[in-house]
Amino acid sequence: MFCPKCKCLLFPKDGKLACRKCGAEHEPSSAQKPNVIIHKARDREVAVLDEVSGTLPTADVECPSCGHRKAYWVLRQTRAADEPATRIYRCVKCSKSWREY
Repeated sequence: MFCPKCKCLLFPKDGKLACRKCGAEHEPSSAQKPNVIIHKARDREVAVLDEVSGTLPTADVECPSCGHRKAYWVLRQTRAADEPATRIYRCVKCSKSWREY
């Protein structure tokens, strides 16, 4: 969600996305619209991505719940910094999540 004119980050403003640098306002594209939720936090609006799974990398692993062979994955540092990261998978088919240490 960057401004096509000046390439700066867009922020929510009155249901649209606005650039704070050049002042241009843009409607969220149809691909962004269902995923962008605008919350009012104190005195300003905050855009939150509701679902980002379409942008995540996929891996060929078997889901323990449904047996499907494709899942999205992310790495999270769930333990101390000197220990390896945890890989968290989410099945493309049934949305079951599991982790691999």
